[in-house]
Amino acid sequence: MRFLTQSLLLASLGLFGLTSNANELPEHPCKTWESQPLKALHSNKDINLCKLTAQKTVLIVNTASHCGYTKQFSGLEALHQKYKSLGLTVIGLPSNDFNQEASDHAEIADVCYRNFGVSFTMTEPVRVKGNKAHPLFKQLTAQSKAPSWNFNKYLIGPDGNVIEHFSSQDTPTSERITTAIDTSLIAISP
Repeated sequence: MRFLTQSLLLASLGLFGLTSNANELPEHPCKTWESQPLKALHSNKDINLCKLTAQKTVLIVNTASHCGYTKQFSGLEALHQKYKSLGLTVIGLPSNDFNQEASDHAEIADVCYRNFGVSFTMTEPVRVKGNKAHPLFKQLTAQSKAPSWNFNKYLIGPDGNVIEHFSSQDTPTSERITTAIDTSLIAISP
């Protein structure tokens, strides 16, 4: 029942670039990392990164359910709520690369959705470092640095380039992060 309620909530919000057809693309050309397949957390829905990130500022975060920084989900949700109507997209990508993520997708979803009220896009678990990293994290690493722990944050501009990398210690609602978001959003506002 809990999963059904969460799925209905996510589907009804319609904010996550979720599609049943992964070939539905927005009008702008996708970068290679944007066209790589991703699934929504604890769902059979595809996430169309190209559509989700088109012409937006994006905050990408590698997450883990059993990490000391897991409470940052609350701050990430606060950013999502504050900035979503202004053009910010928050995307969480769970990873067990630091041995702190649950192996069960339902448990990860429970931590995110029930414990922290996450409504921003969460993907299925991915690799975030090394040769087996998801192409998105390979691109982030090439432009900045590889995540050294859970809850590294990457602010990406509408052009698909990393604006700034933030470590695990940078809390989502810190002045450093909100100033970078504000600056990026001002630059893309009409």
